[in-house]
Amino acid sequence: MAGNLTRDEALERSRLLTVDSYAVELDLTTGPERFTSTTVARFRGCGAGDEVFCDLADAIVREVTLNGSPVDPALYDAAKGRIPLTGLAEDNELRVVADCAYSRSGQGLHRFTDPVDGEVYLYSQFATADAHRVFACFDQPDLKAAFAFTVTAPAHWQVVCNTAETACEEAGEARRWSFPASERISTYLAAICAGPYHVVADEYAGRIPLRLLCRASLAEHLDAEAIFDVTRRGFGFYEGAFEMRYPFGKYDQVFVPEFNFGAMENPGCVTFREQYVFRSKVTDADYERRATTILHEMAHMWFGDLVTMRWWDDLWLNESFATYAASLALVSATRWSGGWASFADRCKGLAYQADQFPSTHPIVADIVDITSMEVNFDAITYHKGASVLKQLVSSIGLEDFLAGLRLYFQRHAWGNTTLADLLRAVEEKSGRDLSRWADLWLRTAGPNTLRPEFTVDSAGRFSSFEVVQTAPEDYPTLRPHRVAIGLYDKGNRLQRVELEITGERTEVAELVGVARPELVLLNDDDLTYAKVRLDPESVAAMLSGIGGFTDPLPQAVCWTIAWDMTRDAELPAREYVSLVLAGAPSVGVSIVRTLLYQARIAAQQYTSPSVREEVVGALADGVLRLARAAEAGAEEQLAYMQSFAAVACTGPQLDVVAGLLDGSTTLPGLSVDTDLRWSLLLRLVVHGRAGAAEIDAELRRDATASGERSAAACRAALGTAEAKAQAWERIVCGELSNEILRSTLVGFQDVADAQLLAPYTEKYFAALQAVSEVWPTELTRVLAREGYPSSAVSEETLARTDAYLAEAQPPWWLRRLVLESGDELKRTLRAQNA
Repeated sequence: MAGNLTRDEALERSRLLTVDSYAVELDLTTGPERFTSTTVARFRGCGAGDEVFCDLADAIVREVTLNGSPVDPALYDAAKGRIPLTGLAEDNELRVVADCAYSRSGQGLHRFTDPVDGEVYLYSQFATADAHRVFACFDQPDLKAAFAFTVTAPAHWQVVCNTAETACEEAGEARRWSFPASERISTYLAAICAGPYHVVADEYAGRIPLRLLCRASLAEHLDAEAIFDVTRRGFGFYEGAFEMRYPFGKYDQVFVPEFNFGAMENPGCVTFREQYVFRSKVTDADYERRATTILHEMAHMWFGDLVTMRWWDDLWLNESFATYAASLALVSATRWSGGWASFADRCKGLAYQADQFPSTHPIVADIVDITSMEVNFDAITYHKGASVLKQLVSSIGLEDFLAGLRLYFQRHAWGNTTLADLLRAVEEKSGRDLSRWADLWLRTAGPNTLRPEFTVDSAGRFSSFEVVQTAPEDYPTLRPHRVAIGLYDKGNRLQRVELEITGERTEVAELVGVARPELVLLNDDDLTYAKVRLDPESVAAMLSGIGGFTDPLPQAVCWTIAWDMTRDAELPAREYVSLVLAGAPSVGVSIVRTLLYQARIAAQQYTSPSVREEVVGALADGVLRLARAAEAGAEEQLAYMQSFAAVACTGPQLDVVAGLLDGSTTLPGLSVDTDLRWSLLLRLVVHGRAGAAEIDAELRRDATASGERSAAACRAALGTAEAKAQAWERIVCGELSNEILRSTLVGFQDVADAQLLAPYTEKYFAALQAVSEVWPTELTRVLAREGYPSSAVSEETLARTDAYLAEAQPPWWLRRLVLESGDELKRTLRAQNA
């Protein structure tokens, strides 16, 4: 695969050379398919006889000059995306002129046309290694350099890079933007955004220029002051905690269309998915999620951008830290002071799920090449890693941890590091040897399970109490845990004991002689990362009284336990649905959104087919009751109604959906705005109560990029064999952009009758084999994840999955995606049997 650099190749190349600078000129006025890229790279360290290669993908190479001498452009290996370089000197200058391709996959330089006004918007996404889709470079994280961009663009456009422009001059009918050299950064952190972006400006502390940019057609929805407020609070927290000023000049945050990730931490030019510009009413959970993302990317300015991992094995050094730091900043510096409860419920849940896949891996992963890395942007790297850091902080203390980080930043600024460098700094400041901790927590995979084992005397007091630790058979490591044990009655904490546990059994002498309460909660306050199981009486108390907690954090721990038990087929799915309906009114909207989503998975997938219609109907009735009982116009009302729109299935329920859509049914305070209208219409389409005419009419009401995505989902959700066949043809044609492909697949999978999708099990595996060597990796990943026949819950589907893996022998990154989907199907089968 073009550009698939191996770790060994990267190590050898970094041994041979040091890159000083790139001067990159881009002409974005040359047409809709390709742009002109001229790169001058200066590098040194090579000796006579050394050979290296420069990376450049999907390009028409016009000219190559090395140290003033021409190099035959025919030497460019398009299949590998490489230009071989020989005859090198101690100091070298490489000039490459090429026509590079715009992207529709969200990789490289992505090109998007706004359906509202026909304007074109561009943005770059270079992580993991896609900078060489835009300019010739040595595309690996440890070959840092200074980047200076010159960009020719239409005269009415804005152009944004890592640094602030020094000049913007007329160039015929266009304008030519000049940007000074950046600090030394990795290739994947260089950034370019261009188009007629709407701009709002501000500043922080009189020294950091701040800007927000979004498409002009979204400008009316950009709540700039709310975003700037989180931004300013983030800078205040991080500069204080790290005792180091923001290391770059300005700070632009650009909301871009069809983005594959939540955001990307390009220094001085952070890009976000534009769904964070809320065009309809949303709940506070969405604002909290956006704030967390803003703080996550800001943390990267120090941890990832200033100091960068040497190779992708240590990606967790970036992502785990930024995920932990974002939650710490959220609860310390913003109005979301209960953010650790959201972390426990959502982030930990995702980590436990990923850590139980057959593809689980250590936090410090073994990354042999770039494509292996691209699927490791996962819940292990982000959420498990952050959970483990939170557990470390609970053991050594926050101040010692932050002191270690300060030393790490000071010692390695503008450089590249490995795990050993971070551990050394934290060890120096904490006085703790962390080598064993790192071996047990970072270099092994799989979760431990903790459970209480105790006896009670005739007076109702504990006569013995131990914490028992187990590990999966495939990953038998037992780890040290900092854990709290809470004793609760009616949701009120009576007593709390905190201790270190090690090995298979740890005695808790402090609880001997203490009266046994209604609920014994392991991992109270969510200090450690572990699956937790409770004794039967505590489970019963949790199920009957989960709404009675006075503290949201232990309640979130209980919700995590209940969902994990459901996924492990220890708690029947219908009981989990009942638990959510009973307990949802007692939790904040940040958590209720997660619970309602999990209840939908439980009802629609994990229930036995014989009772599914009953359980889904009961869930829909339940959330509708909650919506009607909620305060008019409250966020909870909206959250319940969004859930109702996703699960309504009976005739009377669909009548309500139709009435809300046409206005004949109202709910006091509920605004049936654009996004909710699409959700309601989708449910009617799935159940045959609306069709193509209604979809077209709604798209005329919302002729925007978001409307096009929603319309694509609705068309794919039409419940006829003909409509599914047409949708499948669109899916596999290879012409859809990343976001339209994703939306089409989501709609395609949404059916009232799973038999409609029966013919597509075989078609999925055939398509995957056909496109895996042709499509960009991002589009193939979308098809692999979203197209898997998850509605065909049977042993036959599992057998076909195994046959595909055996016969097609897909590359590891693709094998992993299919393996995970198959494992989820196995879990679904077990849950249905429960």
